[in-house]
Amino acid sequence: MSEQRKTTYDGGFPGLIQQMEGRRAPITYAEGEALPALDVDLAPLKTQLMAGAAPELGDSRSGYARKYRALAEEFDGEPALLHLHGLLIANLRRRGQPDHCSALFQRLWAEEAAFLMAHLDARWLVSAITTFGDHGMTEVQRSVGHALSVLFGMMKLYETERLFSGATPDQPHSWKKRSAKHLAMQMDAYAVGGAGGLDVNLLGRLWQEGSDDPVMAPLVQRLLNLLIEDDKTVFRRLQTMRSRRQKQVAAAEAEKGKGAEKRAEKPLAPAASRLVHDPAALSWATVTLAKAPLPEILQFVAHHLSLGAAEVHIYLDAPDPATVAALELHPQVQVTACDDAYWAGQKKPRMKNQEMRQIWVATQTYAQTSCHWLAHVDVDEFLLPPEGRSVAEVLAAAPDALFGFRMHAAELMASEEDGVFKLNNRAVGKRHAVIEEIYPTFGQHVKGGFLSHVEGKVIVRTGADGVRLGIHAALHGGARVKNVAFADGLFVGHAHAPSWEVFRTHMQQRIDSGSYRRRDAEEARVLGELIAYLQEHEGEAGLRMMYDEIALDTPERRAALRAHGMLLLHPLRLDQKVAEVFGPLLPALPDLPEGAS
Repeated sequence: MSEQRKTTYDGGFPGLIQQMEGRRAPITYAEGEALPALDVDLAPLKTQLMAGAAPELGDSRSGYARKYRALAEEFDGEPALLHLHGLLIANLRRRGQPDHCSALFQRLWAEEAAFLMAHLDARWLVSAITTFGDHGMTEVQRSVGHALSVLFGMMKLYETERLFSGATPDQPHSWKKRSAKHLAMQMDAYAVGGAGGLDVNLLGRLWQEGSDDPVMAPLVQRLLNLLIEDDKTVFRRLQTMRSRRQKQVAAAEAEKGKGAEKRAEKPLAPAASRLVHDPAALSWATVTLAKAPLPEILQFVAHHLSLGAAEVHIYLDAPDPATVAALELHPQVQVTACDDAYWAGQKKPRMKNQEMRQIWVATQTYAQTSCHWLAHVDVDEFLLPPEGRSVAEVLAAAPDALFGFRMHAAELMASEEDGVFKLNNRAVGKRHAVIEEIYPTFGQHVKGGFLSHVEGKVIVRTGADGVRLGIHAALHGGARVKNVAFADGLFVGHAHAPSWEVFRTHMQQRIDSGSYRRRDAEEARVLGELIAYLQEHEGEAGLRMMYDEIALDTPERRAALRAHGMLLLHPLRLDQKVAEVFGPLLPALPDLPEGAS
């Protein structure tokens, strides 16, 4: 016989239900006892004061009389309308209440909400909202009332337990004391210092939905305002923790910035042999560690060769013979299969981290190429020169003192039109508030309004000794090369999630080890945390809603981007470029994967 699981409550849910129902026995009435009629005049009850001894009941010992006296004692010297309100709630918590009880409760709140809220304390207001949940006349009253009842009930439970923690109710916990990574039932903890929006969404929805019902709206709004004004709740404590963390991060960044001015950024003089200002004589190249299907690699290569790249260096992270053979057909493509033999010949074994492998091969290429300039880009990134100018012309105009250009990122949108890109707020010199305006639901959680990186990529002059070519920067002697400026009109277009299918396919890998993961404890907006929250609370529909708002090309979103100078239309024509660059060469291969030609 299998061992029976131990439960928190004896008898499990059958026992729990039996205990709950035992408390809902109807209130008994003696002869002549009754609630006031539904059409009772409420005005006198606001001035009539209760006597705690309740002499009007005589010596009755009915359930009604006991409850009446208990409430009379509680509201001794208070208006009789409050006593009636308590009696109605007491009856509505039981089975078999008088037929007009619910309607009379509704009438009190429809006609006397202001009076009730002016005289009842928060405990009775919570009891009232719970009663709306059980006996509401509309779906909104029942759903919002029940949700608030659960919220305040759980608050009472966890705040009671907290009384035994040794911490006062208004005392937030220290950031240094976290006992576990996961909560009960393997739930991820709320992102206190990051993009956690659980509290905002929870309270905001209750406010919005509760405000739709005219009878219940004043009560809902009063309770929620009391909640966020109280400094002894988990909401205030978490906000205090977040505020303190932000100050700590800001202070750390300030200290880091002071040091960065001295050690993290240094200028590097370009090699004299790379100071070429004639576009016809200037050569440039790209380097990429690729792990993608051959058709996608061919599109990447064809695009950059068509722009005038002298060399396209492709390092295959997971090489296969057909891809190697296809790329080797073009004389300007330098393909390297990063197999076991390749890594055995390097000074270091194969790194587990993909970014470290990218930096390794990019740095190798930097040291070996004879081209004047080198760009380190991914296989889904495409240089986008300004209209009417070539990449070589942009590079040839660089001042001699400049070591390289940084290219602002442009993210490809999901569109039926070719080459619809958007820019982030940094690229146009605007604050993040613009992002929240364009993407009202998710903009506050998504850095720059991008699903991908906002840092952009660099294209730098070659020929300098000791340069390490990173993902987003060139480094020398452990410091970023300082004399790198943003290129005028030269962007790097990122086809990161050009369709829902592509986004969904790569999502988990990007959360686990890619661009959606938290890179350090101080990062403010982490897409992986937003995705995790949506998966838990909204499911696939929530994910799709986020993708559509951030990535989908719609007339309204395009107009908003254009209004802020953040729309970039740059057709790629990738299939046409593949046909032009590789068309005459590919028939030489007998067994190309489908879609490669």
